[in-house]
Parts: sequence; C-alpha cells; structure tokens
Amino acid sequence: MSDLILHHYANSPFAEKIRLVLGYKQLSWQSVFIPMIMPKPDLTALTGGYRKTPVLQIGADIYCDTALICDVLEQLSPAHSLYTEETKGTARIVAQWADSALFTVAMAYNFQPSGVAQVFAGASAEQVQAFVADRTAMRNGAARMAASDAAATYKSHLRRLASMLHGQEFLLGSRPCLADFACYHPLWFTQDRTPALAGIFDATPEVKLWMARMKDIGHGSSSPLRAEQALQVAQSSTPTALAGEVFQDEHGIPLGSRVHIAADNFGLEPTEGELIAATRTRFTLRRTDARAGSVQVHFPRMGFTLKKAES
Repeated sequence: MSDLILHHYANSPFAEKIRLVLGYKQLSWQSVFIPMIMPKPDLTALTGGYRKTPVLQIGADIYCDTALICDVLEQLSPAHSLYTEETKGTARIVAQWADSALFTVAMAYNFQPSGVAQVFAGASAEQVQAFVADRTAMRNGAARMAASDAAATYKSHLRRLASMLHGQEFLLGSRPCLADFACYHPLWFTQDRTPALAGIFDATPEVKLWMARMKDIGHGSSSPLRAEQALQVAQSSTPTALAGEVFQDEHGIPLGSRVHIAADNFGLEPTEGELIAATRTRFTLRRTDARAGSVQVHFPRMGFTLKKAES
C-alpha cells in the first residue's frame, strides 16, 4: 500500500500513534513532513481548514483524526488487527480516554521548564513563543493544567495502566490493540522527547516494559514525499465511490448542503464543503481546491460538530 501518504512531523505524539499502527500492520507508506504550527498551506489545501496532525491521504481521499485513520487502516489491512471481538468496545473506550484525558495530563507534565528546554533545544526564543501562541489558539484560550497538578494525575494514570498490564504483555491481552497505541503515544513523548522527565515511569516497571515492547514494533517502511507531490497525487486521482450507508440524519441537514465541520474542543479551524455522507460513524465532504483538485475529506462523528454554512 505505497499509496498511503501520512502528513505529520517528527515530534507529534498523535503521529507517533499512527506511525506505530503502520508498523504493526507492516505497511509501506509515504511521509510528508508538515510544519508544527500554522500556517500549513499545503496541508490545508487538502483538508480545507483542518490543521491537526496527522492527516492520512489516499489519492484524493483525505482522512482527519487518528481515531478515523485507525479504522481506515484496519479496513484496508485487516491483518494484525487492532481489535478482537471480545475487547473491541473496551479498546475504543480506553483509546478515547487516552486521546483526551491521558494526553492532556501527559502534555501538561511534559511542558514544564526542563521538558520545554529539551523539546526546543536549539530553537530561538521567537520560535518558542510562536509555538506557545499557536497551541494557545488551538485550545481556544483555555488554560493548560499546571505541571504540578499534572504530575500527580499522570502518576495515577500510570498506576492504572500498570494494573491493566499485570500478568499480561499488553493492555487487553497477549497482543497489542487500539488501546495500546492510544495509551502509548503521550508516554512516548515523555520518554523520547522530554527524557529529563522520564523518571516518572520508575514507579511502574510494568509500564516501562510495555513501552519497550511497543517501541519495538517500529514504523514499517516509509519513503519521503514532497508536499507538492502529494498535492499532485490528489489532483490526478479520483475520490473513491462511497459504498453502503451514506446518510444518518441527526442534524436536519440534507446531503448536498454546504456545511462546516470542526473539532469540538481543540484545533477548531472549520472545513467547509458539500456534505455527501453522514454515516453512523463519519462525515464526508466534497470540496475543490485550485492545487489539490476535487477531494473528499472524511471526519469521525465523535469529537466533531456539523453546522450548515451561512449562505
């Protein structure tokens, strides 16, 4: 599947989640590096406004949010499944907790002064200030948890993960599932990007051993691709035909309407387009861009809002 294109940057925890899933599924993929902060003109030419990292591109189909990306990769490559029938619901619930509560606490802990010094080693004061301003805007002005408060909560979360790992190699059994990849990525940032703070894992050796097992999965086989080439791929491709259920109306907005879709709590930049599908689990917009051509942009329902565009 060399037509998988991941738009990401090296320090992104959520991108690490998907890089590991690609490795677990032993997939080949193409790597487009994007800026850490706005503006991201090459990415938003594809998404129409969505700016969070990562984004998966398959031809002229653009997939936003890692929860949806994981489902897409599972459908494309069922081998080395992210789910078992017995734990599918539990895995999704744990993953949602990890991507929200655990991630928020871990990053508040990671971005205390010693962590910031490591993340931005060699960066100018202006670059650091630009990053802080960008992330403040993504939080819509909401304050970040104090590092001292985050430390205690992070330790509690780690103890709970250690309890889940007692007597088994992965969180829900003998092999990794969606829950493992979601729980790993914020901890990866602590261990790999702010190692001065990684002593927090010392009290939970089960977690440290699990993290080593997760890291060993690797990222699969990737090759570099320029952003301009990814845009050319989109422009020269035809979006996939939508199959099966395409409409479950929860908003009173008919298919064919001009709509806005945006995340509901972080990174609120909207994408505008024509609503062409609203299934039980996802939204799909059709939009046209001068550089990307006609594309379909896909979002999960959970975590996103749908509104009719003002005429």
